[in-house]
Amino acid sequence: MSKISPQAVIEDGAKIGENVEIGPFCFVSNESTIGDGTTIAQGACIYGKTTIGKNNRIFSHAVIGSIPQDLKFHGEDVELIIGDNNTIREFTLFNPGTEGGGRKTVIGNNNLFMGYVHLGHDVIIGDNCILANAATLAGHVELGNGVVIGGMTPVHQFVHIGDFAMVGGASALSQDVPPYCMAEGNRATLRGLNLTGLRRHIERDDINELKSAYRELFESGKPLKDVAQELLDSTQNDFVKNICNFAIETKRGIPYERKIK
Repeated sequence: MSKISPQAVIEDGAKIGENVEIGPFCFVSNESTIGDGTTIAQGACIYGKTTIGKNNRIFSHAVIGSIPQDLKFHGEDVELIIGDNNTIREFTLFNPGTEGGGRKTVIGNNNLFMGYVHLGHDVIIGDNCILANAATLAGHVELGNGVVIGGMTPVHQFVHIGDFAMVGGASALSQDVPPYCMAEGNRATLRGLNLTGLRRHIERDDINELKSAYRELFESGKPLKDVAQELLDSTQNDFVKNICNFAIETKRGIPYERKIK
């Protein structure tokens, strides 16, 4: 049995799972799918072709699935897909995809989106991420797993942030952040490894390998992609391989202080 307030507006065609709670003055579109155990607090709106998984908590006045803030959008068929066990706090705004970005915005599982967070069109987010209050992702931004973004931080379109990276609060990020690293500032630059986050998730030997790789990549003064390829050819460590592949494949560049030797 689901508990739906009589003051909520649920359009015909919406698919509502079991044990769903929908508060008063909510709106759910006819193309929406709401998974089992999800709760939607008063005043939240679910628009368009939006699929929400199981056991999500959506707080009051969140706006989920409203059309992209992109002047190139002309009503084409697009969607927003949200996984399981996410917490989506008050006054958040999530947009679906666009034709130019694959038509989908995709959010993984077990993420926390604090108040006023905005996810632009065609954003891809992994699992176990935390976005603090008023963090703002422009279109086509991609986050790996375990990413932390501090409050009031805007992220430029097409930026890629790797697994277990952290971006400090009140930063302005316009380039890619490799996995396992920390960036902050306006404009944000690398400040080292995200050691606090890494200690929670990986072994000390792997952290030591990453420390050595970080020094070679970003403090040696050598061409970044050359160093990354050399390390990739010589290491057996999967974490080092990840950061090296990221450095080789980056399209927006990596913000770090280049030392001249």
